[in-house]
Amino acid sequence: MSQSKLISIDLRADFGFFKKPDINDGIMLSYNMIHKPCILGVLGAVIGLGGYQRKGEFPEYYQKLKDLPIGIEPLEHERGNYSKTSVKYTNTVGYANADGTLLVEEMMLISPAYRCYLLLDLENELHTKLHDYLKAGQSDYIPYLGKNEYQACWLDETGEVSFREYSFDEIHSVEQSFRLSSVFTIGNLKVNKALDDDDEDDNPANYYDVGLTLKTAENPPFAYFERLPVGFDTQLVQYKMAKHVFTTFLLKANSSLSNLYTVECNNEQKYVQLV
Repeated sequence: MSQSKLISIDLRADFGFFKKPDINDGIMLSYNMIHKPCILGVLGAVIGLGGYQRKGEFPEYYQKLKDLPIGIEPLEHERGNYSKTSVKYTNTVGYANADGTLLVEEMMLISPAYRCYLLLDLENELHTKLHDYLKAGQSDYIPYLGKNEYQACWLDETGEVSFREYSFDEIHSVEQSFRLSSVFTIGNLKVNKALDDDDEDDNPANYYDVGLTLKTAENPPFAYFERLPVGFDTQLVQYKMAKHVFTTFLLKANSSLSNLYTVECNNEQKYVQLV
């Protein structure tokens, strides 16, 4: 049996840019939430794995870390969102200016911060190296959030390395309403009716697919939605996408969500999804 360890780091930077593959009216757009392929790139930089080398070939870090279960909890956000601005600059390299000066406008996130949960298999040499490097605050290459000028670190508010180890259990159902601290993936979201705490209707058709209730952990509650990359399509060599939610609504008991874990550190217990 593998020796598993669940850890987290708080990844943050002054700015971030998670480029979307589409462009809107001349501006390059960014995802608001960090996604798994991006986190894999950061982890690959930490332990010195190679990046993109040849067209059509996936980078070394993705090939070796793609099966690592990861959970994402946004920090210091505004109802799931981060402040954004755009910057215009001129690309002055020769090959970009063959047909005239290339003017670029780009969205960037301001002070993004995310708690990244990692389920490591310490029988895997790379996972063990990752554990040791993250705990020590060590990195072979400089990690960044989307662009090399947006250098990232995993420090807390006091400047200390933000590294936590958790006791954990995988769970297949929860018998009471619960809140997920992490972003989670969903299928098609349908709703016929929003139930309050006193509603006795147990017909599953009257609930959201993921079972959001009107009971909340925060007032006023919010639900943030974004379609994010979860990996790559090996045939098309492009992102595989999935719908994601981050919310303070409590989820219905026995929700159909998969890959759920309870994590506990310093007498604080949370529910997270690791995919």
